Amino acid sequence: MRLNSPQINLITKACMKASRVLIRDFGEIENLQVSTKGPGDFVTSSDRKIEKILIDELQKAHPDYGIITEETGVINKSNIKNRWIIDPIDGTMNFMNGIPQFAISIGYEEDGEIKCGVIFNPILNEMFCAEKGNGAFLNNSRIRVSKKNKIKDALLVTGGPKGESKIKKEIYSEYINVSNNVSNIRKFGSAALDIAYVACGRFDGYWQREINYWDIAAGIVILKEAGGFVEFFGDNKNLPLKRNILATNSYIHEELKGLIK
Repeated sequence: MRLNSPQINLITKACMKASRVLIRDFGEIENLQVSTKGPGDFVTSSDRKIEKILIDELQKAHPDYGIITEETGVINKSNIKNRWIIDPIDGTMNFMNGIPQFAISIGYEEDGEIKCGVIFNPILNEMFCAEKGNGAFLNNSRIRVSKKNKIKDALLVTGGPKGESKIKKEIYSEYINVSNNVSNIRKFGSAALDIAYVACGRFDGYWQREINYWDIAAGIVILKEAGGFVEFFGDNKNLPLKRNILATNSYIHEELKGLIK
């Protein structure tokens, strides 16, 4: 990797170690589709297994750092200065259904700011990474956002509401409003990869309400370093790990913001 700070090296190493198990487990999914138990329990155990590998690797180097993670919750709560933000499998529904659109996502936060992050799709062998001030990369190539500057020409991505969402109607009407004003919208099922794809110019913008912080933490620094713009809006102070995010190539940002507010 061209980015060789100790933090990036550590995250990359943890991702590579965990990905070997993830690739093997993904290979098993097809066999489970026909079983009576189904793949749900298997995915939960896979999630936990991957998470444990990541936590173990990161804690070897920094046992005192805080960790926010999807399955375990918060580790070392007292350390809010240095924290790892982990999603072991972002896109579990895709994973469960044998769709190779999911990723390991790890961000490193210092004093409330994401300083570096890695998003790794082990099936496609695509590793997006960035650290503040050093640019963003996909594998060894520098990446930059798209240059599209008209919302009507934009290709956007979103995730839609979760099953338990209380604001589904608002989210759907917002979606209709946006879709009437843009070229097209995709729903790919992995927030981490959605934001990484904006960073490398595959999408022009991404927005999502009620997203978990661990889904997007690594993507924040990757997109910023690729020349994009990230903004949070209308957040609920009682739910600090849930966010409403607008992430774009920066050129269409204000226009898209106008459509979702």
